[in-house]
Amino acid sequence: MKVLLYPDKKQLLEKLARPYSGNKEVTEQVNRIRVSVSERGDDAVREFSLRFDGASFPDMEVTPMAFQEAEDIIPGELKMAIRRAANNIEKFHETQLQSGSRTIVEEGVTCWQRTVPVESVGLYVPGGSAPLISTVLMLAIPARIAGCPKRIMCTPPDKNGNIDPAILYAAQISGVTQVFKVGGAQAIAAMTYGTAIIPKVDKLFGPGNQYVTEAKQQALSQGVAIDMPAGPSEVLMIADKTANPAFVAADLLAQAEHGTDSQSILLTDDQTLLDSVQEELKQQLQDLPRKEVAGLALRNSVMVLVNDMQEAMSISNEYAPEHLILAVNNPEQMSLEVRQAGSVFLGNYTPESVGDYASGTNHTLPTNGFARNYSGLNMDAFVKKITFQQLTPSGIKSLGPTVETLAEAEQLQGHKNAVTLRLKALQKQIEEVQS
Repeated sequence: MKVLLYPDKKQLLEKLARPYSGNKEVTEQVNRIRVSVSERGDDAVREFSLRFDGASFPDMEVTPMAFQEAEDIIPGELKMAIRRAANNIEKFHETQLQSGSRTIVEEGVTCWQRTVPVESVGLYVPGGSAPLISTVLMLAIPARIAGCPKRIMCTPPDKNGNIDPAILYAAQISGVTQVFKVGGAQAIAAMTYGTAIIPKVDKLFGPGNQYVTEAKQQALSQGVAIDMPAGPSEVLMIADKTANPAFVAADLLAQAEHGTDSQSILLTDDQTLLDSVQEELKQQLQDLPRKEVAGLALRNSVMVLVNDMQEAMSISNEYAPEHLILAVNNPEQMSLEVRQAGSVFLGNYTPESVGDYASGTNHTLPTNGFARNYSGLNMDAFVKKITFQQLTPSGIKSLGPTVETLAEAEQLQGHKNAVTLRLKALQKQIEEVQS
């Protein structure tokens, strides 16, 4: 990792720049895939699956028998771990549900809001060298709690057309309604347009490589919503002299092993801690199976010696990290100063790993600085909120003149007339009763 000692702001911002940037070739290739899937449907999906995943098989949808076989294969200890994580995720996300209470804004005028689920959601779970069980749980459980009727999942298969049993087990207990053995930009395109086999969805969720990320961005232009913009994963740690150097190094490496474009940042006001963390990084890196990936990621990473914790928090809020770890003496107090972050981890015994897997919070978070204007994935992402209002005759008589005045000021006579006609009708009713 690069080391900066009391850098000026310009130097610091240059070193903290994210390694990820747009790629014209990726954009063009994803566009070709998207157009091809829109025109040729499942034939195009199969063609791209063979080209990019090396997988060729007749059935893209996972069968009920495959789910049962997957459950039978999984070790009991792993099943228990998946269920415990699922339980915590469910508990936390259930607390976010809101009831729509009615508000009488003035006599005769009642307004309320009703929460309804997104009808059809597409959940993308990346493939790779290891099954991302946690991503299934993080996406599917909130969708089920929200009541989304159709919860479609796409994930790339191996070359034999199989999906890891743990992925299928997690999908089954999380309430996924259909699973398809398709990955990459072609999976996103299939869920964007719909094919004879894979349904069209209203909103797309989940992480992925630069091709998947670009495909989700292009889906926006086709009328399909997405959870949030995404980029490589990142962590920023603020640590003082009370932090454990071994813990700090472990957290930095945990982030680095995600991918070569991941970024780990340490801000500290203690030179001794910084030196100790450097030594720990060297030792711990050698024991990681993914040490080559983590080692390359550390080249994008930096340790910064700052003047004090106030400066560290100011830097963090400007950087807007996906993950923020406060390994300090007073983490709760410092957490009150957090303005820009995806998810925050307090104290020496709260590694980012617990949020990735089983504490209950969601690990689908804004990266690349989008924590400035996006929240981490939560229940609001899976629902729509519809507003209602109802006026009684006394309500329109009371509020109507205000609306007439505003509509006339905006020169929208039709808006004014919609109120005026009602007020005249009510006045006529009163006159008829009186006569």
